[in-house]
Amino acid sequence: MTKNAEGYKKTTRIVHGAAKTPRWDYAHHVVPPLTASTTFRLESVQRAARGFSEFGQYRGELDEAPVYIYDRLEEPTRGLLESQLASMEGADSCLTFASGMAAVSAALGCLLRTGDEVLAHTLLYGCTHSLFTSWYPKLGVKVRRADFTDPKAVARAVNSRTRALYFESPVNPTLDLVDLRSIAEIVTQANKRRKRRLYSVIDNTFATPFCQRPLEHGIDLAVHSLTKNIGGFGTEVGGAVCCSKEVFPELAMYRKDFGGILSPKAAWNILVYGVPTIPLRIKRQQYSALQVAQYLEKHPMVAMVRYPGLDSFPQRALALKQMRDFDGGFAPGNMIYFRLDERKVSGVKFVDHVAQNAYCVTLAVSLGHTKTLIEMPSAMTHSAYAGEGPMRERGGIRLSIGLESPVDIIKDLEASLKAVDKRR
Repeated sequence: MTKNAEGYKKTTRIVHGAAKTPRWDYAHHVVPPLTASTTFRLESVQRAARGFSEFGQYRGELDEAPVYIYDRLEEPTRGLLESQLASMEGADSCLTFASGMAAVSAALGCLLRTGDEVLAHTLLYGCTHSLFTSWYPKLGVKVRRADFTDPKAVARAVNSRTRALYFESPVNPTLDLVDLRSIAEIVTQANKRRKRRLYSVIDNTFATPFCQRPLEHGIDLAVHSLTKNIGGFGTEVGGAVCCSKEVFPELAMYRKDFGGILSPKAAWNILVYGVPTIPLRIKRQQYSALQVAQYLEKHPMVAMVRYPGLDSFPQRALALKQMRDFDGGFAPGNMIYFRLDERKVSGVKFVDHVAQNAYCVTLAVSLGHTKTLIEMPSAMTHSAYAGEGPMRERGGIRLSIGLESPVDIIKDLEASLKAVDKRR
């Protein structure tokens, strides 16, 4: 950030960004420019050599323009987005990727080598679970599981080969929370007696930096799917890793060699449309999510509702402590997880009815969209578990609340619940 941004609230700074930066001078642009060049003109071999030698070095806030060489290495529009995301997350640096899974793979890939172990929470996004069970064994990386909602269980499970603690909070889809400071303390204590560092890595997609900034609590790396709430409009796929200056060089080299870059066009859309509107979108979605959750909680055909904004949420005290927006307000997010009473109504029939008849609730994967999305994780996003382990209880329903009126969201849910009521 430039000096003219100092003293302004973060909600203001994410709208305006830096008015002038060596990455790109757009002092006369109201909207940042979009670049679209795969390669960059170099005035001399000496300058080219300098660019290659400097690539991957952590430079913090730049005092001079980097030597741009090739899109896959570094690029101005993507660099602007990365600066914004790092500022939002409170990180030294950020690198963006072609998808959320590319970001997950890079965050861990730059830390791990054959023979290392990852200790992960028992429940993760289905594709992350698949990465750990289908691909890591082929690379000689072992993944063990522990209940991260129990810090003592995590501490007991850490051994000399554990290189990364990996988890989500809130957890997809159950919305369980992990005590971030407890995990950070486990890492701190473990690193007092080991040569190779142990790192904590969180998937912060559900919360976004607006609702939760894990690095402020001592977590080492925060991963995001930019496709979700940060992008916000369901038009771009992307991912990001926010990290310290110590991790940045290895992460930058990983992206250079494995690819998976975010395109400048996608970065521009997220920078111009997604990032500046995050506070407005999430505050509106939270307002509606609380009303929908309260409706579901009182409904006789609903057996269970999980939403951090409810007084009945089992980890309410932890939610109040670590889910805070840029101004310190409680920020429980826009995700709801609930289960129907199968004696009274079939969850599958309910979701099918919603898909075929609702106007403002859409059966679709993904989340953080301007539109309300519903899905059944055990059959869809978490099908990689094949109904085993933490997904053995089928029938859970995930709701991502959009920008519609909560009255209309409830109207659609109520109509479908009545239509498939077994007691009628």
